[in-house]
Amino acid sequence: MKHMLYSVITLSILVFSGCKNEEKKVEKQVGTQVAKPNVLFILADDYGYHDLSVTGSKFYETPNIDRIAKEGMAFTNGYAASRVCSPSRASIMLGTFTARHGITDWIGAKAGTEWRKTGRFNKLLPADYEHKLPDEAITLPEAMKAAGYKTFFAGKWHLGEKGSWPEDHGFDINIGGWDAGSPNGGYFSPYNNPNLENRKDGENLSMRLAEETVTFLKENDPNKTGKPVFAYLSFYAVHGPIQTTKEKWAKYRKKAVENGVADSGYKMAKFLPIRQVQDNPVYAGLVETMDDAVGRVLNTLDSLGLDKNTLVVFTSDNGGVSAGDSFSTSNLPLRGGKGYQFEGGIREPYFIKAPWLVKGGSSTSEPVTGADLYPTILDVVGADLKPEQHLDGKSLLPILKGGQLEERALFWHYPHYGNQGGEPSSVIRKGDWKLIHYYEDGREELYNLKNDLQELSDVASENQDLTKRLSEQLFAYLDDVGARYPEKDPDYDPKKEEAYLKKIEEVKMPALEKQRRDFLSADFDPKDNWWGSKLTND
Repeated sequence: MKHMLYSVITLSILVFSGCKNEEKKVEKQVGTQVAKPNVLFILADDYGYHDLSVTGSKFYETPNIDRIAKEGMAFTNGYAASRVCSPSRASIMLGTFTARHGITDWIGAKAGTEWRKTGRFNKLLPADYEHKLPDEAITLPEAMKAAGYKTFFAGKWHLGEKGSWPEDHGFDINIGGWDAGSPNGGYFSPYNNPNLENRKDGENLSMRLAEETVTFLKENDPNKTGKPVFAYLSFYAVHGPIQTTKEKWAKYRKKAVENGVADSGYKMAKFLPIRQVQDNPVYAGLVETMDDAVGRVLNTLDSLGLDKNTLVVFTSDNGGVSAGDSFSTSNLPLRGGKGYQFEGGIREPYFIKAPWLVKGGSSTSEPVTGADLYPTILDVVGADLKPEQHLDGKSLLPILKGGQLEERALFWHYPHYGNQGGEPSSVIRKGDWKLIHYYEDGREELYNLKNDLQELSDVASENQDLTKRLSEQLFAYLDDVGARYPEKDPDYDPKKEEAYLKKIEEVKMPALEKQRRDFLSADFDPKDNWWGSKLTND
């Protein structure tokens, strides 16, 4: 198969200096200070690996998120458990890969014959999937409650309808978490959210969620209560609709112009155009506001004297949106983005700060995933592990102490098409090798990520034995956990799909280029005062 060559944007990626970390016990201090560490888990939505200053972006400004990396450990091979949101979020809650828990697509996506209603005319009918967290599972917050923690959730949930909301799965407090995967009312109040009260028109959603987290920390200050806290701040940002203020738009428009605006911003991939440049001032403003919100919470930890005794985790649920949705960012030099089987779709910012364990500025290239965070958090705070639950996740405590894990295989399963242009496929990564199995035609691609991070050179034909072994291991795992697979659509008409794709290239591509130029125009006016926002359906 011939691969589309992507233009490579050279990014200066910060190299984190490695260090040997010494384990330090959390000492019990005066008063009612608890020995158990508190936990602040920050999850961004649709936030790509290169959407931060600390990972090489020359456009976005993220000093507060950068601070977590600089004061903790950066996992340069950190992955989401899926290329889209709900499956990844479920894996964090459950400690298992997506094929095992069965939530393999964003909840609400069409499957089976319903997929035909999207008008995509594809070869396959996507597999069905689970639509909520299993009631019988012991979730991460439930495990934390059992360990004596007060639990708090703020933001995006998207793991089931009422009856399967955060409060039904172990969170004492739920602010803003419900069925929807996007901020229905946008990023400025009034919100269309049954679990988030409107206070003042124009209030920013990301800052509101940060303020709710701050209020929780102050009202449940472990230094006063003697009870540790588990706070889960799950931003709706930077999911579409993308919105920002006029001031931030102007700041980043100026910066984009000074950096030099490329003549074109997109190239056609298999199903959709894909963004090649980071120059969207609306998205950049949305990113900065989320970073401001992170800073508000981190500063509160400092002011309360909790910063030395709080485990801070920061990651994202899937790659940046380079195609589909709001076509917001570029993940280059990583290939693809949200919804894709390539590194741009699954490799994430993945930072862990634990001052008593990890020296600031540490880094590791060990491949890890969101499923590992469940056992890691339990292990770090000294709670009992639950190996019968987190069957795929592994505790990263040995890495935080300066050691390593035994080599293992990581698995991704996405038997769907999605909205961003990725293909139904399953992936295994073991060591430096990554194999992708495609369900449309059964072909397999093999990449050596150490030598070919951009995934431009398929070396399956030169490594047939290795390809066969990895494929067998992939399907042994999938079959063992009862994975569901897509099926051929007997009504598939290649001429209809060809016509659809031609329209995308001849109509959609020019429209996207025009929108990009409009966003960068000095007289840009969104008219509706919501700054170029665009509703998405996931």
